Amino acid sequence: MGIQWNPRLAVGVASIDNQHKELFDRVNRLLTAMESKQGEPEVKRLVSFLGDYVVSHFGGEERLMQQHGYGGFADHKKQHDAFVKEFLGVKATIEKSGSSSELAVKLNHRICTWLLDHIGKTDKALGEFMAKKTARPAVGA
Repeated sequence: MGIQWNPRLAVGVASIDNQHKELFDRVNRLLTAMESKQGEPEVKRLVSFLGDYVVSHFGGEERLMQQHGYGGFADHKKQHDAFVKEFLGVKATIEKSGSSSELAVKLNHRICTWLLDHIGKTDKALGEFMAKKTARPAVGA
């Protein structure tokens, strides 16, 4: 259970790649806490941190896209917004009813699947754009 970073997920923007690695680590900590029933305070602390981290990470990506005139900004932001909305729903469920094995399985499937798909497609496209945008022209070109 959980999500593993691998080099194929690198988008080529160091700050984004480092944040993705941290995000994977935090998601895994949350899932472990839920599975091992480490206690509601720990689960709630991790959910709160993860929610804040995701918003901060997405905000950084969105600022980068705007600064560089990324044409896919609107769709990318919609995906971020939908994820935040869904995550806030999970957070509200945990705060209201506590965590459960069923919720851990749902969270694992939904969040991990979404992150792998989003990074593997949408963020990779941003990384390709940024590579072209920041590439230096060849000498004599």
